[in-house]
Amino acid sequence: MELLKNDTIAAISTAMTSAGIGIIRISGEESVEIAEKMFRPGKKDKKLSEQDAYTVHYGTIVDGEEILDEVLVLLMRAPHSYTAEDTVEIHCHGGVYVMKRILELAVKSGARPAEPGEFTKRAFLNGRMDLSQAEAVMDVIQSKNEYALKNSVHQLKGSVMKKIRALREQVLYEIAYIESALDDPEHISLEGYPQKLCVKVDNFLKESEELLTGAEEGRVLREGIRTVIVGKPNVGKSSLLNVLAGDERAIVTEIAGTTRDTLEEQIRIRGLTLNLVDTAGIRETEDLVEQIGVNRARMMVKDADLVLYVVDSSAVLDENDEEIISFLQDQNVIVLLNKSDLPPVTDADRISNLLPKPVISISAKEETGIEAFADLLENMFLDGKVQYNDEVYLTNARQKAAMEEAKTSFEKVKESIELGMPEDFFSIDLTAAYESLGQILGESMGEDLINEIFSKFCMGK
Repeated sequence: MELLKNDTIAAISTAMTSAGIGIIRISGEESVEIAEKMFRPGKKDKKLSEQDAYTVHYGTIVDGEEILDEVLVLLMRAPHSYTAEDTVEIHCHGGVYVMKRILELAVKSGARPAEPGEFTKRAFLNGRMDLSQAEAVMDVIQSKNEYALKNSVHQLKGSVMKKIRALREQVLYEIAYIESALDDPEHISLEGYPQKLCVKVDNFLKESEELLTGAEEGRVLREGIRTVIVGKPNVGKSSLLNVLAGDERAIVTEIAGTTRDTLEEQIRIRGLTLNLVDTAGIRETEDLVEQIGVNRARMMVKDADLVLYVVDSSAVLDENDEEIISFLQDQNVIVLLNKSDLPPVTDADRISNLLPKPVISISAKEETGIEAFADLLENMFLDGKVQYNDEVYLTNARQKAAMEEAKTSFEKVKESIELGMPEDFFSIDLTAAYESLGQILGESMGEDLINEIFSKFCMGK
């Protein structure tokens, strides 16, 4: 199957729901001609094909003599459009039925229904954007919070592209130098070169490590913070979930063991997204169903970005707390001393001696201490950097995997230098790194993978 098709495509680019405005986008060599067949301009002597780019035209969409809707038509000429092709956008009323009728008419007039993500795929294949920017388009659409949106826009502007392209250029220079020296040793000397290359490879490794470290931060921004609430029964875990969610999501009673399975909720705090999971109270129990819930809570803690350990400050710590504390030592934890509205029995010092993690006093019942918790959360995950958006983040598993491959290749180059291997070994691994970095930008990708990436896009984009 040909990767870049030259036919003209059409799709509804707004949500399929009743709204004030709907947009049908047509892109390809025949887009203006197809739109002209459907469009009856307000001024009868006006022809779309004779109009300038970046102009808007009022009229109606007609199917024969039947008027489908009163519309505005936006005209864009190649290469200055989203797809770098001739593009027409029909802005109609946002009714589902009228949008479908106009799309059907566009197809009847010569267009083909677009596949998911095909407009952005054409923009990529036509060289208007690289693959990291194309993926950022979908990240912008799916942004769940302020910081994810800022980072996606930053990447859309080319932050990842510029960083990776600069690194690739440095690698390519070294490959070219080695190959030239091997071909023409009389004029280009490799004496002392391995030592010089080693310094450069150290810099390549440093940049790779920084990008990989940032990839985890990028995932947190994009997908949200995997947050698990743990604690003994009746310490206020479900009450905390309800306060953070702003709704009665969890059942709260005086009966221990009410929560027997996990309960998930997505919330937003200070621009961050928390994928919050309330778990069964951890304690020794002979109830089979409750045991399953307790085991599931332990498993979820291992994969969490953040654990909220809720402690009843009005009660003494017991063997169940000791067990919980034992498997939280290596986790990213915030201890929430709940029930601060009651006389304290367990305080922050007592907890800190057993579990050296940040401690916040709260009352889920009185809804106090939540602002202090939000401040701590913001400092832990943003560190004052993301809001200024000057960091470069790899935001998906594909980009991260390609970066890891490049880093491995750089490590092999360094190993070859240290072992005193011939220079052509350096060139082989540098070339592998160059290819891996190219995968991030989409400059060395197979057709199947390109199609797979864009198939995950929404229709009309």
